Amino acid sequence: MPSQRLIDRLAVGACLLAAWQAASYWFGSYWVTPPWATLAQLAFMVREGDLLRHAGYTLAAAAGGFVLGAVPGALLPLWMRRHPDLLRVLDPYLAAGYGLPKLALAPLFILWFGIGPASKVALVTSVVFFIVFFSTMGGVKDVDRRWLRMARVLGASNAQLSRHVVWPAVLPHVFAGIRIATPYAIGGVIISELVSSNRGLGYLVQLGAMSFSTPEIFAAVIAITAVIGLASWLAGRLERRLLRWQPATDAAVADSGYR
Repeated sequence: MPSQRLIDRLAVGACLLAAWQAASYWFGSYWVTPPWATLAQLAFMVREGDLLRHAGYTLAAAAGGFVLGAVPGALLPLWMRRHPDLLRVLDPYLAAGYGLPKLALAPLFILWFGIGPASKVALVTSVVFFIVFFSTMGGVKDVDRRWLRMARVLGASNAQLSRHVVWPAVLPHVFAGIRIATPYAIGGVIISELVSSNRGLGYLVQLGAMSFSTPEIFAAVIAITAVIGLASWLAGRLERRLLRWQPATDAAVADSGYR
């Protein structure tokens, strides 16, 4: 029942808050800022305008990199479906690019593009592209060959096959990749901001660390968690709305509560 699920989630949240408060008593408020002090710091940062301004900077960079990575990541597998030989040649290089820790690229992007938004967008693009690409490619490989043969028998062209058979079958995989990539996009910007930046939520964490202000660090971390959680929830809601034409399954019904 949804009401029971809500109660369970509230109970878990209360347990986490209690554990947080207990850790503050045990280790001291200097090392672990208690929940209400963190909330007060968050309210102060919102009133001053710092939190919203820096959050907007982080989200703008994440959105730019997300679009630049997700669009080619979703379209390239559809094109490579018609060029299987090229896919076999590029597959090990794409796999290596996917496995490469993107944090290792952050200093290079900062060196090439500076500490402004361009380096953050480049890092997010490199993260999102591979996630969406491999998720979409998995969908392309899972397309039922019987559908393709039937469409060809009926005289469908390659463009019609892609539009009416392949793309509808692949679309759930595209959205799965987008949903997975959403928190990674925001996290990529924050990692880049921690390395070098003068704006953004990652910069707020670094600023709090440099000033030895534990409340600022905790407030920034909670803000980051809330932003990533909200973005992931919105991505899930968008997926459900745009894919509502799909027949419901038991797994989808169970998963809808998570989103």
